[in-house]
Amino acid sequence: MRVAVLGGHGKTGRAVCAALDDAVPLGRAEWPDLARALDGCGAAYVIAPNLHPDEPAYVAEVLRALTDAGVGRVVYHSVASPYVPAMPHHLGKAVSEDLVRRSGLDWTILQPGAYLQNLDLTGPLEVPYSLDVPFGFLDLADLGRVAAIVLGEDGHVGATYELASRVAMVRELAAEAGVEPRQVPDPGTHPWLSAMFAYYDDHGLPVGTRVLEALLARPAS
Repeated sequence: MRVAVLGGHGKTGRAVCAALDDAVPLGRAEWPDLARALDGCGAAYVIAPNLHPDEPAYVAEVLRALTDAGVGRVVYHSVASPYVPAMPHHLGKAVSEDLVRRSGLDWTILQPGAYLQNLDLTGPLEVPYSLDVPFGFLDLADLGRVAAIVLGEDGHVGATYELASRVAMVRELAAEAGVEPRQVPDPGTHPWLSAMFAYYDDHGLPVGTRVLEALLARPAS
C-alpha cells in the first residue's frame, strides 16, 4: 500500500519513510492541491510542523484533503502526555487527536516520547532542564518500525499507542556515552519551548516501554 507521509522531509518523516515499502514524502510544496498529491495513496501518516501555531487547524485541513482524495486510513503523530496544560503545543496535539478520532477515517494515534536523537551524545551534553528526571526516550528507528506495523497489519484501527524505547535520565545516557552532562539556562528561543523545558525540569516526560515491546514482539532497542 502506498502511504503519503505528510511532513516526510523532516527527521521524523524520513524515519517513517525509511521503514515503509512504498512511501510518498509530502511537504508544504504539495499543499496548493494536497488532495491531488494524495492520488494513489491508500493511507497517510500525518506529522505536523514543529511548534505549529495552530496544529488543530492544520490537522483539520489534512483530514479534509484525505477525505476528498478517498484516503481512508490515517496515522496521526501526536506526543506522549498530550493533555498537559503547562505545555501549549502538547494541548494542540490533544485537540488534534480529537479531530482525528471524529474524522470518520480509520485512525491510529502514536504518542512518542522524547527522541533519543535529540541528544548530542558525541561531546559535552548540554540541556536546559534537569539531568535527573525520568524520560521515556524513543529511538527514531523504532518509530519507523511501529509505523510500518500499524499500517501493514490488522488490529490497530482505533488504537492509541504511547511509545518509548527506554526509560532513563539524561545523566544516565551521558554516563553510558562517556560524555559530561550539564544543565544550561533556557535559551528562550520560543515561549512554548520554555514552557516545555520548565515542565521537564520538574517532571521529565516518563513513558513506559511495554507498548513498544509488544508491538515489535521483542525488547525495545
